Amino acid sequence: MTEKRTTTLIKLLSAIETNIPHFEKRNSSVSQVTIGWHLNHTLKVINRVTAILIKTNPEKYKKKFNLMRATLFPLCYIPRGKAKAPKVVIPSKIITKEDIINQLQEAKIQIEKTKSLPKKSHFIHHIFGMLSKKQTLYFLEMHTKHHLKIVNDILNK
Repeated sequence: MTEKRTTTLIKLLSAIETNIPHFEKRNSSVSQVTIGWHLNHTLKVINRVTAILIKTNPEKYKKKFNLMRATLFPLCYIPRGKAKAPKVVIPSKIITKEDIINQLQEAKIQIEKTKSLPKKSHFIHHIFGMLSKKQTLYFLEMHTKHHLKIVNDILNK
């Protein structure tokens, strides 16, 4: 299952890469920030979360029910404008193409590193709670798809 999740994430990174040329584009009827902001933020999340997943102690993993996770994960859906991103994954005011490209390269390496991690490697999400490796990779898929949908809406409106 991990192979499927990492393969999907790599495909989503290709979609991010495809949208880099549009990084300065904005459409305030869709989002108050640029495409570059969405790409940068998404890559920051992937890189931060995978770094935590890699460093985690699998012995400390505890499976616990979480209503938000049980509701949203099966839908592969994150509602727009409902959650606030932690400061650590909010892009700076100046976003460069080079920064997005560098983060993209780092994300590819980080995702590759997750393949060999134990199943009980984990990440604690501020809304979804403690996520196993499989759940963490799925969250990254959901989150990336969420922002790519916004990017597509910016481009198509």
